Amino acid sequence: MSRRKLIAGNWKMNKTSAEGATLIKELKDALPCKGNPECCTVEVLVCPPFTTLPAVIAEARGTCIHVGAQNVHWAANGAFTGELSAAMLKDVDVTHAIIGHSERRQYFGETDATVNQRTKAALAGGLVAIVCVGETLAEREAGQTFVVCEKQVKDGLASLSAADMANVVIAYEPVWAIGTGKVATDAQAQEVHAFIRTTLGALFGGAVAAQTRILYGGSMNAGNAKGLLAMPDIDGGLIGGASLKAPDFATIVSSAL
Repeated sequence: MSRRKLIAGNWKMNKTSAEGATLIKELKDALPCKGNPECCTVEVLVCPPFTTLPAVIAEARGTCIHVGAQNVHWAANGAFTGELSAAMLKDVDVTHAIIGHSERRQYFGETDATVNQRTKAALAGGLVAIVCVGETLAEREAGQTFVVCEKQVKDGLASLSAADMANVVIAYEPVWAIGTGKVATDAQAQEVHAFIRTTLGALFGGAVAAQTRILYGGSMNAGNAKGLLAMPDIDGGLIGGASLKAPDFATIVSSAL
């Protein structure tokens, strides 16, 4: 089954509203399709900080660039200081939400259980959920990569239906390769992506596994993207630092064509 490539930029805690709008202007000019939604065969997504969302959405409107959030809360409303609900994000035309990024797990106590809650809330609110999984360096060196990824996939997607999976994207992000300059080899990344797809097949059936996109999220950049994206089970990238530079991000998009 053919899966449309998705190149998603996670801006993390970078860019003010003005800076974000400028980056979108630069990105539109740099993209192969010049931002024209009629000719872009790759899905392009940027995920700015919450405060920057309105300016970026305004600048991206009418182009091929979708705009997502870096997190979403599991509750519809309530006493959750500092959090935003799926309805609030939809209200400003956000289309996707990153859930369970390793930095959220490492610094803010995110667990597989809260990833599951947030994923269900995102889907109920009409967002596409980008669910992140991946092992630490210690876990990889201990031979636990498959065990860790299987648990994170199973627990993070618990109670979801096969129909729900139409709006779920998995991002495999080896924690040891995020922001470190290290990157899994093409073969290493492909091996884990194939394992995740097999896990999805066991959970939801072969058809769902075949249509679910799995992104690579460990220091993909303009130099290594082409090799990674040529792997049969790598359906795009969740890009960190390279997404903050329009030429680099556009090169990654071009590599996915």
